[in-house]
Amino acid sequence: DAGNTGTSKGGFAMNAFVDPDLCIGCTQCAALCPAVFQMEGTLAVAQPGGIPPEEVPQAVSAAEACPVSAIRIEE
Repeated sequence: DAGNTGTSKGGFAMNAFVDPDLCIGCTQCAALCPAVFQMEGTLAVAQPGGIPPEEVPQAVSAAEACPVSAIRIEE
């Protein structure tokens, strides 16, 4: 791997965003997809840059599991 640019085979990168105003710090996303989401203090944060392609399904599951819909997954 010549450096992780976060692009999938399709040539687009999926990015995760956590809205700090909505996040309640339930840790659900960090438990489901620790490669993308970490807890910083009492809030979850998404790693900057693209989601590794193999982590996209877990990241989407984590976003869907968020009880307050604070996570967006975007191209």
